[in-house]
Amino acid sequence: MRRSSKKSSSSSAAAGEEQVNEKQNRKRKGVSTNLTSRKAQRVPTKAVSKEIERIDQLFYTYADGSSSMIDPEGIETLCSHLEVPHTDVRILMLAWKMGCEKQGYFTLDEWRTGMKALRADSISKLKKAFPELVQEVTRSSNFQDFYPYAFRYCLTEDKKKCIEIPVACELLNLVLSLQFRPQVEKLINYLKHQNEYKVINMDQWMGFLRFCNEINFPSLDNYDADQAWPLILDNFVEWLRASEN
Repeated sequence: MRRSSKKSSSSSAAAGEEQVNEKQNRKRKGVSTNLTSRKAQRVPTKAVSKEIERIDQLFYTYADGSSSMIDPEGIETLCSHLEVPHTDVRILMLAWKMGCEKQGYFTLDEWRTGMKALRADSISKLKKAFPELVQEVTRSSNFQDFYPYAFRYCLTEDKKKCIEIPVACELLNLVLSLQFRPQVEKLINYLKHQNEYKVINMDQWMGFLRFCNEINFPSLDNYDADQAWPLILDNFVEWLRASEN
Protein backbone atom coordinates (compact mmCIF):
# COMPACT_ATOMS: atom_id res chain seq x y z
CA MET A 1 0.00 0.00 0.00
CA ARG A 2 2.77 2.45 0.85
CA ARG A 3 4.63 1.76 -2.45
CA SER A 4 1.52 2.47 -4.57
CA SER A 5 1.03 5.73 -2.65
CA LYS A 6 4.57 6.85 -3.55
CA LYS A 7 4.02 5.99 -7.20
CA SER A 8 0.79 7.90 -7.21
CA SER A 9 2.30 11.05 -5.71
CA SER A 10 5.30 10.95 -8.07
CA SER A 11 3.03 10.66 -11.12
CA SER A 12 0.90 13.56 -9.83
CA ALA A 13 4.01 15.67 -9.45
CA ALA A 14 5.10 14.86 -12.99
CA ALA A 15 1.69 15.76 -14.33
CA GLY A 16 1.82 19.03 -12.42
CA GLU A 17 5.22 19.86 -13.90
CA GLU A 18 3.88 19.14 -17.40
CA GLN A 19 0.96 21.53 -16.82
CA VAL A 20 3.32 24.25 -15.58
CA ASN A 21 5.64 23.77 -18.57
CA GLU A 22 2.66 23.85 -20.93
CA LYS A 23 1.41 27.13 -19.40
CA GLN A 24 4.88 28.66 -19.64
CA ASN A 25 5.13 27.63 -23.29
CA ARG A 26 1.75 29.19 -23.98
CA LYS A 27 2.84 32.41 -22.33
CA ARG A 28 6.04 32.46 -24.36
CA LYS A 29 4.07 31.88 -27.54
CA GLY A 30 1.64 34.61 -26.51
CA VAL A 31 4.47 37.07 -25.89
CA SER A 32 6.04 36.14 -29.21
CA THR A 33 2.73 36.59 -31.03
CA ASN A 34 2.11 39.95 -29.34
CA LEU A 35 5.59 41.18 -30.25
CA THR A 36 5.07 40.07 -33.85
CA SER A 37 1.70 41.79 -34.08
CA ARG A 38 3.14 44.97 -32.54
CA LYS A 39 5.95 44.99 -35.08
CA ALA A 40 3.39 44.44 -37.87
CA GLN A 41 1.38 47.38 -36.58
CA ARG A 42 4.40 49.66 -36.44
CA VAL A 43 5.22 49.24 -40.13
CA PRO A 44 1.96 50.71 -41.55
CA THR A 45 1.92 53.36 -38.83
CA LYS A 46 5.37 54.52 -39.91
CA ALA A 47 4.30 54.41 -43.55
CA VAL A 48 1.22 56.51 -42.81
CA SER A 49 3.22 59.08 -40.84
CA LYS A 50 5.71 59.35 -43.71
CA GLU A 51 2.85 59.84 -46.16
CA ILE A 52 1.35 62.62 -44.02
CA GLU A 53 4.79 64.21 -43.77
CA ARG A 54 5.07 64.28 -47.58
CA ILE A 55 1.50 65.63 -47.88
CA ASP A 56 2.35 68.40 -45.40
CA GLN A 57 5.58 69.23 -47.23
CA LEU A 58 3.63 69.56 -50.47
CA PHE A 59 1.13 71.84 -48.72
CA TYR A 60 3.83 74.20 -47.43
CA THR A 61 5.28 74.42 -50.93
CA TYR A 62 2.22 76.49 -51.86
CA ALA A 63 1.05 77.88 -48.50
CA ASP A 64 1.41 81.53 -47.56
CA GLY A 65 3.74 81.87 -44.58
CA SER A 66 1.67 84.45 -42.72
CA SER A 67 -1.75 82.77 -43.01
CA SER A 68 -0.58 79.11 -43.08
CA MET A 69 -3.11 78.52 -45.87
CA ILE A 70 -2.86 78.05 -49.60
CA ASP A 71 -4.31 81.34 -50.84
CA PRO A 72 -5.42 82.31 -54.39
CA GLU A 73 -1.84 83.02 -55.43
CA GLY A 74 -0.72 79.64 -54.09
CA ILE A 75 -3.59 77.91 -55.91
CA GLU A 76 -2.52 79.54 -59.19
CA THR A 77 1.02 78.23 -58.65
CA LEU A 78 -0.37 74.79 -57.84
CA CYS A 79 -2.44 74.87 -61.03
CA SER A 80 0.58 75.82 -63.12
CA HIS A 81 2.48 72.82 -61.70
CA LEU A 82 -0.55 70.60 -62.38
CA GLU A 83 -0.68 72.11 -65.90
CA VAL A 84 -4.38 73.02 -65.62
CA PRO A 85 -6.05 76.48 -65.68
CA HIS A 86 -7.17 77.72 -62.26
CA THR A 87 -10.70 77.94 -63.73
CA ASP A 88 -10.67 74.21 -64.63
CA VAL A 89 -13.60 72.26 -63.14
CA ARG A 90 -11.12 69.72 -61.72
CA ILE A 91 -9.87 72.36 -59.28
CA LEU A 92 -13.44 72.83 -58.08
CA MET A 93 -13.74 69.04 -57.79
CA LEU A 94 -10.53 69.00 -55.78
CA ALA A 95 -11.96 71.63 -53.42
CA TRP A 96 -15.09 69.45 -53.05
CA LYS A 97 -12.95 66.41 -52.25
CA MET A 98 -11.10 68.40 -49.58
CA GLY A 99 -14.33 69.79 -48.17
CA CYS A 100 -13.03 73.36 -48.55
CA GLU A 101 -15.23 76.00 -46.94
CA LYS A 102 -13.77 79.23 -48.31
CA GLN A 103 -13.36 79.95 -52.00
CA GLY A 104 -9.74 80.31 -53.05
CA TYR A 105 -8.24 79.00 -49.79
CA PHE A 106 -7.07 75.53 -48.72
CA THR A 107 -6.32 74.87 -45.03
CA LEU A 108 -3.86 72.19 -43.92
CA ASP A 109 -6.65 69.97 -42.54
CA GLU A 110 -8.61 70.28 -45.78
CA TRP A 111 -5.50 69.51 -47.80
CA ARG A 112 -4.75 66.41 -45.71
CA THR A 113 -8.33 65.18 -46.08
CA GLY A 114 -8.26 65.46 -49.86
CA MET A 115 -4.75 64.18 -50.46
CA LYS A 116 -5.19 61.14 -48.22
CA ALA A 117 -8.47 60.27 -49.94
CA LEU A 118 -6.80 60.60 -53.34
CA ARG A 119 -3.63 58.79 -52.15
CA ALA A 120 -1.60 61.68 -53.51
CA ASP A 121 1.52 63.01 -51.77
CA SER A 122 3.16 64.54 -54.83
CA ILE A 123 2.22 66.60 -57.88
CA SER A 124 2.66 63.61 -60.20
CA LYS A 125 0.32 61.46 -58.08
CA LEU A 126 -2.23 64.27 -57.92
CA LYS A 127 -2.17 64.56 -61.71
CA LYS A 128 -2.78 60.82 -62.02
CA ALA A 129 -5.67 61.04 -59.52
CA PHE A 130 -7.65 63.55 -61.61
CA PRO A 131 -9.36 61.05 -63.98
CA GLU A 132 -10.58 58.98 -61.03
CA LEU A 133 -11.75 62.14 -59.26
CA VAL A 134 -13.76 63.22 -62.32
CA GLN A 135 -15.40 59.78 -62.51
CA GLU A 136 -16.23 59.95 -58.81
CA VAL A 137 -17.84 63.39 -59.02
CA THR A 138 -19.89 62.61 -62.13
CA ARG A 139 -21.56 59.60 -60.53
CA SER A 140 -25.18 60.56 -59.98
CA SER A 141 -25.15 60.21 -56.18
CA ASN A 142 -21.94 62.27 -55.82
CA PHE A 143 -23.02 64.89 -58.35
CA GLN A 144 -26.12 65.57 -56.27
CA ASP A 145 -23.71 66.67 -53.53
CA PHE A 146 -21.14 68.37 -55.76
CA TYR A 147 -23.65 70.55 -57.64
CA PRO A 148 -24.99 72.48 -54.59
CA TYR A 149 -21.45 72.53 -53.13
CA ALA A 150 -20.29 74.44 -56.22
CA PHE A 151 -22.95 77.09 -55.51
CA ARG A 152 -22.05 77.39 -51.80
CA TYR A 153 -18.34 77.57 -52.65
CA CYS A 154 -19.02 80.67 -54.73
CA LEU A 155 -20.70 82.51 -51.86
CA THR A 156 -17.69 84.69 -51.13
CA GLU A 157 -19.12 86.53 -48.13
CA ASP A 158 -20.56 85.31 -44.82
CA LYS A 159 -24.36 85.06 -44.78
CA LYS A 160 -24.47 85.59 -48.54
CA LYS A 161 -27.24 83.49 -50.14
CA CYS A 162 -27.15 84.44 -53.82
CA ILE A 163 -24.64 84.62 -56.64
CA GLU A 164 -24.65 87.24 -59.38
CA ILE A 165 -25.91 86.33 -62.85
CA PRO A 166 -22.44 86.49 -64.53
CA VAL A 167 -21.03 84.15 -61.85
CA ALA A 168 -24.02 81.81 -62.23
CA CYS A 169 -23.45 81.66 -65.99
CA GLU A 170 -19.77 80.79 -65.56
CA LEU A 171 -20.60 78.18 -62.95
CA LEU A 172 -23.34 76.58 -65.05
CA ASN A 173 -20.92 76.29 -67.94
CA LEU A 174 -18.32 74.80 -65.64
CA VAL A 175 -20.36 72.15 -63.83
CA LEU A 176 -23.31 71.30 -66.14
CA SER A 177 -22.18 71.81 -69.73
CA LEU A 178 -20.37 68.46 -69.99
CA GLN A 179 -23.62 66.58 -69.35
CA PHE A 180 -26.25 69.02 -70.67
CA ARG A 181 -24.57 71.35 -73.15
CA PRO A 182 -27.64 72.23 -75.30
CA GLN A 183 -29.76 73.11 -72.25
CA VAL A 184 -26.95 75.04 -70.57
CA GLU A 185 -26.19 77.10 -73.69
CA LYS A 186 -29.85 78.16 -73.98
CA LEU A 187 -30.14 78.86 -70.26
CA ILE A 188 -26.99 80.99 -70.20
CA ASN A 189 -28.21 82.89 -73.26
CA TYR A 190 -31.52 83.58 -71.52
CA LEU A 191 -29.86 84.68 -68.25
CA LYS A 192 -27.60 87.10 -70.08
CA HIS A 193 -30.42 88.74 -72.02
CA GLN A 194 -33.20 88.91 -69.42
CA ASN A 195 -33.45 91.94 -67.12
CA GLU A 196 -35.69 90.66 -64.33
CA TYR A 197 -33.10 88.76 -62.28
CA LYS A 198 -29.78 90.12 -61.01
CA VAL A 199 -28.86 87.18 -58.77
CA ILE A 200 -29.58 83.43 -58.45
CA ASN A 201 -30.46 81.69 -55.17
CA MET A 202 -30.02 78.04 -54.19
CA ASP A 203 -33.62 77.08 -54.98
CA GLN A 204 -33.27 78.43 -58.53
CA TRP A 205 -29.83 76.82 -58.87
CA MET A 206 -31.19 73.39 -57.91
CA GLY A 207 -34.13 73.96 -60.26
CA PHE A 208 -31.71 74.23 -63.19
CA LEU A 209 -30.34 70.75 -62.46
CA ARG A 210 -33.82 69.29 -62.04
CA PHE A 211 -34.87 70.87 -65.35
CA CYS A 212 -31.92 69.29 -67.17
CA ASN A 213 -32.59 65.88 -65.61
CA GLU A 214 -36.36 65.75 -66.07
CA ILE A 215 -37.45 67.85 -69.04
CA ASN A 216 -37.35 66.60 -72.63
CA PHE A 217 -35.17 68.97 -74.62
CA PRO A 218 -35.64 70.74 -76.97
CA SER A 219 -39.33 69.74 -77.25
CA LEU A 220 -40.19 70.72 -73.62
CA ASP A 221 -43.34 68.65 -74.12
CA ASN A 222 -43.36 67.38 -70.52
CA TYR A 223 -42.79 70.75 -68.85
CA ASP A 224 -45.73 71.61 -66.60
CA ALA A 225 -45.69 75.04 -64.95
CA ASP A 226 -48.09 73.72 -62.29
CA GLN A 227 -45.37 71.42 -60.89
CA ALA A 228 -43.97 74.15 -58.63
CA TRP A 229 -40.94 75.06 -60.73
CA PRO A 230 -39.06 78.24 -59.75
CA LEU A 231 -40.62 81.20 -61.59
CA ILE A 232 -37.35 81.84 -63.41
CA LEU A 233 -37.75 78.48 -65.19
CA ASP A 234 -41.34 79.25 -66.16
CA ASN A 235 -40.02 82.44 -67.74
CA PHE A 236 -37.15 80.55 -69.38
CA VAL A 237 -39.51 78.02 -70.98
CA GLU A 238 -41.82 80.80 -72.14
CA TRP A 239 -38.79 82.58 -73.64
CA LEU A 240 -37.67 79.39 -75.40
CA ARG A 241 -41.10 78.78 -76.93
CA ALA A 242 -41.41 82.39 -78.02
CA SER A 243 -37.97 82.38 -79.62
CA GLU A 244 -38.84 79.20 -81.57
CA ASN A 245 -42.03 80.78 -82.91
